[in-house]
Amino acid sequence: MPPREGRHAVWPDRIRAEVVAAVRAAGIEHPWAHQARAAEHALDGDSVVVATGTASGKSLAYLVPVLSTLLDGAEAPNGRGATTLYLAPTKALAADQCRSVKELSHPLGHSVRAAVYDGDTPFEEREWIRQYGNYVLTNPDMLHRGILPSHPRWSSFLKSLKYVVIDECHTYRGVFGSHVAQVLRRLRRLCARYGASPVFLLASATAAEPSVAARRLTGLPVLEVADDASPRGELVFALWEPPLTELHGEKGAPVRRTATAEAADLLTDLTVQGVRSVAFVRSRRGAELISVISQERLAEVDRSLARRVAAYRGGYLPEERRALEQALHSGELLGLAATNALELGIDISGLDAVVIAGYPGTRASLWQQAGRAGRSGQGALAVLVARDDPLDTFLVHHPEALFDQPVESTVLDPDNPYVLAPHLCAAAAELPLTDEDLDLFGPACEGLLPQLEAAKLLRRRTRAWHWTRRERAADLTDIRGGGGRPVQVVEAGTGRLLGTVDAGAAHSTVHEGAVHLHQGRTYLVRSLDMEDSVALVEEAAPPYSTVARDTTSISVLETDTEIPWGDGRLCYGSVEVTNQVVSFLRRRLITGEVLGETKLDLPPRTLRTRAVWWTVTEDQLDRARINPEILGGSLHAAEHASIGLLPLFATCDRWDIGGVSIPLHPDTLLPTVFVYDGHPGGAGFAERAFHTARTWLTATRQAIASCECDAGCPSCIQSPKCGNGNDPLHKRGAVRLLTVLLEGAPEEKETEENVAAGQPTGGPEEPLENRPASSPPPKGAPGEPSEAPPAP
Repeated sequence: MPPREGRHAVWPDRIRAEVVAAVRAAGIEHPWAHQARAAEHALDGDSVVVATGTASGKSLAYLVPVLSTLLDGAEAPNGRGATTLYLAPTKALAADQCRSVKELSHPLGHSVRAAVYDGDTPFEEREWIRQYGNYVLTNPDMLHRGILPSHPRWSSFLKSLKYVVIDECHTYRGVFGSHVAQVLRRLRRLCARYGASPVFLLASATAAEPSVAARRLTGLPVLEVADDASPRGELVFALWEPPLTELHGEKGAPVRRTATAEAADLLTDLTVQGVRSVAFVRSRRGAELISVISQERLAEVDRSLARRVAAYRGGYLPEERRALEQALHSGELLGLAATNALELGIDISGLDAVVIAGYPGTRASLWQQAGRAGRSGQGALAVLVARDDPLDTFLVHHPEALFDQPVESTVLDPDNPYVLAPHLCAAAAELPLTDEDLDLFGPACEGLLPQLEAAKLLRRRTRAWHWTRRERAADLTDIRGGGGRPVQVVEAGTGRLLGTVDAGAAHSTVHEGAVHLHQGRTYLVRSLDMEDSVALVEEAAPPYSTVARDTTSISVLETDTEIPWGDGRLCYGSVEVTNQVVSFLRRRLITGEVLGETKLDLPPRTLRTRAVWWTVTEDQLDRARINPEILGGSLHAAEHASIGLLPLFATCDRWDIGGVSIPLHPDTLLPTVFVYDGHPGGAGFAERAFHTARTWLTATRQAIASCECDAGCPSCIQSPKCGNGNDPLHKRGAVRLLTVLLEGAPEEKETEENVAAGQPTGGPEEPLENRPASSPPPKGAPGEPSEAPPAP
């Protein structure tokens, strides 16, 4: 990718001279054009989103107007006439930004008092921050659980709130993004109570329609600045497909060398050559594995080099995270294997190369990660190492899908009743809810409030709704969508806390017999106690990793929209999914060879969510030459591949969605394939799939048809998490079936119009207090229980 020249501008006249001087002292003589334009909008009182590439100076675009305003506020009698709240999706990013703000504002003296307020902040510092801090950096979780419920203690801060900065706002998508949208509405409501109306300044990676996404997130009109005027060094971008091995997987399928092993080799080679590199990997376990393999390989070359590679992921203790960040900043570390906890904006300048082990799920994330290399304007290398799955294989063979396509739209749904209900309770606990507040929280409120009253969570008194319980309303929901208390991973022999795992992922990641990695050490899970939220582990060195398998059944609760696809039909609506982790596979390290399968006895979990599904008729099956013997395998193969390809069309992850295919579904009475959101009430992914169904299923058919294997492999129709052991699957049948289905597909514009005309239900089917935490599977045979995400 060729280098790009930068375009300079001048700061607006209204920026204080002291701030311009401080910026110059930091070595920045003139702003880029997009920085100056964003600062102008901020000073005009207009909310604005800056959506430009990595290392384009987005932070300075909002910092300059913020610092200028804080300097004005410092002249007030109380010394705090203006305050700013900064929100980051991760603690690491907030800590890094706090460092940057303090360095930049150092010449301004005590006028700017920046401080991080999160779960790691010592209690003795918190009171000082509430009383005197005027630039407070936190995360949405702390805002939701700590700041908003205690708003009287923050009254002087909120009264003077001029700006709310939302960094890396493209990460607020799906259920997490929907929760954050409601937290921001609660913040705006409390600010109004204290007489403040803050301007929102958002920073985003390059995104499609950033102002539309920002408006959905904040509930306010937002201007956009998306013309990137910063210079860029040349970026060499390699697409790397691991070679086939002599091993065979399930059903004799050919197996490629794993992306983890290839990325570890690349990180080792780069470290030996003194190239400062980061290898991004999607899972915590993958980050640990790449780090361990690299360290072992480096020790064979030079023992001292092994200490210069480490892993960085979520779930570490705060002091471990801070030490790694410092080592990376100082150059003590040459190579790092990291999850996306490091992807977000932390300034690690001087990187020469980025290795991406597996497509990160969205083009936005891909460019965000690739952009970490060459941050100081020099040339850089980025390598995308493909995993053995349909989406990665499709992308390395169709580079135009990466390089010639715009990044995805951010998908979020603040009106999801499962998201909205607990935030209405939290808002009522902060200040009684009045009719005037309902416009702020959206049209779904009206139907939900009577249900919350019936559940004895809220009570109507005169003109307002009040929270009635003793417990904290903010504890009703985990805004990360984890659904429940995190499971603590504890070393059995010592009682030492190693870290935590989300409750929703516990059944599939820390079940009995699972391999758990932490800081390069390998542990085996001895027991999982979901009641006490504890997994006991002991150190071990098994020659394998583990992968959980599950089964899924599904029933249709309500069809919102239905359109004909030839004789078949494409539908969107509400479903109930019952999922159960039933076993786990042991796979040999490096090669991925399956060593065996062990049964598990874990309870089923029930989920009400949104789904897209399609049906085919007898006539269509005849035209596709699909007889009853291959029907199940053809549907199953099409379902697996369609789930693998959906992240290309919606900002989701393969693990955010699930699917089921059934030769005769009891609700549709036809062969049916379902793809559903893996979160209560939905996350907007299935709706996006419905809107883009023709393009999505065309790419799915193309991915299966172009794969070189004979009967199916992980690169096309096999799934790593299939509860049926990838049986039955019929590759050629899936291609013929999708060909016939797509012959009847309407243009996508028509699909959009149909869905616009549909009447979504907008609420749960029954009062909240009647919703069971876990209920028996829906009636009817479970057909092809296939892919399911970790249960929420």
